[in-house]
Amino acid sequence: MIRNKYKLPKSFLLGLSAFAVVLSGCMHHSEHDEPQKPLNIDYKAAYVINGQDNNVSVLKLQENRVAETIKLQEAVAPHHIALSPDKKHLAIAITSTDLSGGHGGHGGSTGGYKVMILDAVSGMEVKVLSTPDMPHNAAYNQAGSELWVGQAGGNKVLVFDTKSWSVKSTVAVGKSPSEVTFSTNGALAFVANTDDATVTVIDQTTKAVKKTIPVGAEPVGAWPAANGKMYVDNEAGQTVSVIDVNSLTVEETIALNFKPGYVAYHSGTNELWVSNATDGKVVIYRRDGNSWQRKTEVATGADAHAIIFDEDMKLAYVTNQGAHNVSVINTVDYSKVTTLSVGRKPNGMVIR
Repeated sequence: MIRNKYKLPKSFLLGLSAFAVVLSGCMHHSEHDEPQKPLNIDYKAAYVINGQDNNVSVLKLQENRVAETIKLQEAVAPHHIALSPDKKHLAIAITSTDLSGGHGGHGGSTGGYKVMILDAVSGMEVKVLSTPDMPHNAAYNQAGSELWVGQAGGNKVLVFDTKSWSVKSTVAVGKSPSEVTFSTNGALAFVANTDDATVTVIDQTTKAVKKTIPVGAEPVGAWPAANGKMYVDNEAGQTVSVIDVNSLTVEETIALNFKPGYVAYHSGTNELWVSNATDGKVVIYRRDGNSWQRKTEVATGADAHAIIFDEDMKLAYVTNQGAHNVSVINTVDYSKVTTLSVGRKPNGMVIR
């Protein structure tokens, strides 16, 4: 508030106030658009996408702390992130849509869709791929020669050549595709069709659709596991569909009674870690005979989302979109090691 201590004309004070508002806005705009400076991420790192802040928090894993922040220029609502097989590049899907409340319908923006390719060490932009429809994620094939990008509005998958960055193939899938993932051997791509309650399976080499598999309501991703399965998180159905990669059939459905955010398979303990987005927890299931049984749960934070394990699978990292932090959990005794404050609405995450 500007006080008229010296009885200055009211018109002068109004003009001064307006100038101050404009100046403040310009300073904020300038700070937001400040270009990213080259970094030197020469350590074991996790990259966390912050959907509301439009940036990436870089965690130094040896010290379990946030070491750097990568600004994403002209990006709105980045979502998931992938690491190239040679670990040199990061692919980030820019959705222009807040997906933190759920993925059904994919409502939100009508433009600004793209995939940003960053140098994983410097954090600098390498390439921007504009897409006609919303890309939920981008996934590299095993050779790193292709980048697969689902198109939620177009009901298709675009396959980019990573040398020319041109579209080499377009594959029709179901309605509102979300995550595109690959089986652990890289031979098959799995596309979760959120509004069709199906998963489309595509031969990675020929780009032919091998099968469309019915699953639960609003599937978001088919998550690969070393045991030859794909675990599909069905948000509205509140279930996990277990697809056998060899037979391409759903061999089991796990009832959760909560909305799942992500499914991660721990090969060392034969456990399924499922984020409970509704209650801010990770629920851990252990195989007992012929079925998955709920073993324990760990409170993490509001709207628990992505789960990844470190290289030796002794630690689990969980993004909590509503709490704006990452929980670090000991996978042996399920104790919470620490909580790291990152940007607002963290979602996708990858370790290099």
